[in-house]
Amino acid sequence: MIPASSLAEALGLAAPELILAVSAMLILVGGAFGGRGSSGVASLSAVAALIGAAVAAAWGDQGVAFRGGFIADDMAAFAKAAIYAASAVAVVLGERWLGRAGNAQFEFPVLILIAALGMGMMASAGDLIHLYVGVELHSLALYVLAAFQRDDARSSEAGLKYFVLGALSSGLLLYGASLIYGFAGSVRFDDIARATAALEGEGTGVLFGLVFVICGLAFKVAAAPFHMWTPDVYEGAPLPMVAFFTTAPKMAALVVLARLLYEGFPEAVDQWRQVVLIVALISMAVGAFAGLAQRNLKRLLAYSSISNMGYALLAISAGTAGGVEGLLIFMVLYMADSLGLFACLIAANRAGRSMENIGDFSGLSRVNMPLAVTVTVLALSIAGIPPMAGFWAKYFFAFQPAIEAGLWGPAAFGLVTGVVAAFYYLRLVKTIWFDPAPGEADVPPLDAKLIAYASAIWAFPVFYVVVSLIEPYAAQAGRSLGLS
Repeated sequence: MIPASSLAEALGLAAPELILAVSAMLILVGGAFGGRGSSGVASLSAVAALIGAAVAAAWGDQGVAFRGGFIADDMAAFAKAAIYAASAVAVVLGERWLGRAGNAQFEFPVLILIAALGMGMMASAGDLIHLYVGVELHSLALYVLAAFQRDDARSSEAGLKYFVLGALSSGLLLYGASLIYGFAGSVRFDDIARATAALEGEGTGVLFGLVFVICGLAFKVAAAPFHMWTPDVYEGAPLPMVAFFTTAPKMAALVVLARLLYEGFPEAVDQWRQVVLIVALISMAVGAFAGLAQRNLKRLLAYSSISNMGYALLAISAGTAGGVEGLLIFMVLYMADSLGLFACLIAANRAGRSMENIGDFSGLSRVNMPLAVTVTVLALSIAGIPPMAGFWAKYFFAFQPAIEAGLWGPAAFGLVTGVVAAFYYLRLVKTIWFDPAPGEADVPPLDAKLIAYASAIWAFPVFYVVVSLIEPYAAQAGRSLGLS
């Protein structure tokens, strides 16, 4: 990568982040003068800013800025485009949902923009300082979003739990980063790689610090055994916020983890692979088996996300360009399915009450056939039932890179847990189509309904075309890390 030769060139590389930062400040000032009535304009402005940032990331210049701390390459561009798109969908879902709940506020899109800004920094992090700043910037916004409904005890509890455990994970991350800096003598990933290679087997201290960093980032993606916050926060936080939590932040954390491992520790693959594989295996097992006992759909989706993060970590553990390509495509497909399923939860109401339990969907096919078909398609897709998008995501973009790297055992274990996890989605499908309906469903809101329908169409069969279009860019992103 070519280093930026001037401040103007460096700021040009960081154009997506500048767009989000300036937009967040302008919306905040406008909202302070406009009051609660400006929430609609604020949300529309936030969506426009996110789209503009995604375009700037996808078609902007590439290079290295701020003394190697900021990297604009193919991997960052791909990740940012996906993160900002998911963030824009979350703004659309949240604005109408909060409006119906009588809690529409201009601060909501501002917090989404700040979180997206932090996630963009994570995707472009070239050193430990930018990594930590990006993690903390987006985490602080997420803590507030979890407790956004201040009058709701469950939301306040979710925000408090998220904050307390998030502080613990930040401590692990910072302690690990300090150990790496102390033993490697630098915070830049490329310098750390050279220092680790020069230690020639004596880099125990550096690897010890790396384990702490992996644990801190594992918390951010809700990977077991660092998942303890996820079910309670998902259950208590407002639905649109949960839809956001389960998509964009996970993409950002996985991308920065992959960049740190591949660029900072390329000579220590055998060492860090063991740690990543252990976390992946535990995540797949906990997500599959603990989800069987859940009746609340938000908690069920929490365990589903834990299981899916295990699949994503399995792709990372391959240590190859194919693993990076698989990670990126897997996360794009997973985010689309998750956003669609949460849009279904937002759209599905009976007697003015959200349908958050599996039993609430009893006989939905008899009262709202389009929504029932949509939920069924998305549930089958996340469960990994062929020929849906989730099947290809798991078996071709998570398991295949691992198998090509010789990780047959973990891939087989993931296949078994995937079969187990499919049960709770099939139970939801059975409830929708075969159980009696207790009453008429409310007319779903247009925005959530359109997003849900679009996601179902994406899950089958449009995703075949989309994957064929984005796969070359994902492969190029893997090669941008210098992998083969």
